[in-house]
Amino acid sequence: MKKLILFKVMLAICGSAFSQQEPQYTLYMLNPFMTNPAIAGTNNYYQIRSNHRFQWTGLKDAPVTNAISAYGPHSSKSMGYGGYIYNDITGPTSRTGINGVYAYNIALTTDIRISMGLSLGIMQYKVDGTKIKLHDEDDLALLGIVYSKLLPDASAGVYVWNSNFYAGFSALQLLNNKINIGDATNTDPKLVNRLTSHFYLIGGYSYSINRDWSLDPCVIVKKVVPSSYQLELNVKVTYQNMIWGGISFRTQDAISIVLGYTYNRKYFIGIAYDYAISDIRYYSSGSYEACLGINFDNLKSAKSNKKK
Repeated sequence: MKKLILFKVMLAICGSAFSQQEPQYTLYMLNPFMTNPAIAGTNNYYQIRSNHRFQWTGLKDAPVTNAISAYGPHSSKSMGYGGYIYNDITGPTSRTGINGVYAYNIALTTDIRISMGLSLGIMQYKVDGTKIKLHDEDDLALLGIVYSKLLPDASAGVYVWNSNFYAGFSALQLLNNKINIGDATNTDPKLVNRLTSHFYLIGGYSYSINRDWSLDPCVIVKKVVPSSYQLELNVKVTYQNMIWGGISFRTQDAISIVLGYTYNRKYFIGIAYDYAISDIRYYSSGSYEACLGINFDNLKSAKSNKKK
């Protein structure tokens, strides 16, 4: 167990070929704003989203993520504003951040628009050495001390949409900040690492089967430098804009089931369960996620927007 704890500490600091430093969101379709700032202002109303994820339950010191976001359009101009706060904990390491977002959109055709967004913020990266147990007890580099560092953060994105389809590209952790745990002059490669950039390419379509049923497929391609690509396939079925369910598949990671309920098109809840297909399934009973949301009244007349 000591070796496992040390491995996860270094994984959280450095990243790996099969994981990402940014939090994973299975319920992406309920809050795409968290991974693409260009989403701000693409709807005619303000909205609040709350995300809560418990990853790899049953595994000691597994990741836990909580986030809340709010965003919406300017009342008369083609722009949007928003922000979010998040806290991501993995054992003795944690990331807490706050970001502000601005986006501006223009018309490409009579029914297709494009939005460009930028997110700027600050993040606190912390390692609690009092929670670390090392296999080599003579190595005291991280033991007994809480290390904390404030870092600037920036993300950018572009988003194209109309009432039926959407596509977006975003880049997170653009600044590639260096994390120097402990003494600023430290040269130990285990303790000096960088936050790497994350790239998301996303496309989806909303298809109305009949008056009661609609189908929403979505494809996500992820790239974390310098690791391999990850592909995510999602499909959601909705009944009377009220009850919905779906399934998703992430290569090298998990198969997920999602369920949700929407009341009066304003209040909703979504839940997800991930069954791991990687070797971590031997140690975990799966991952759980929930998303709560409120949509406020329209601020401007209707225009082309993707369905949610």
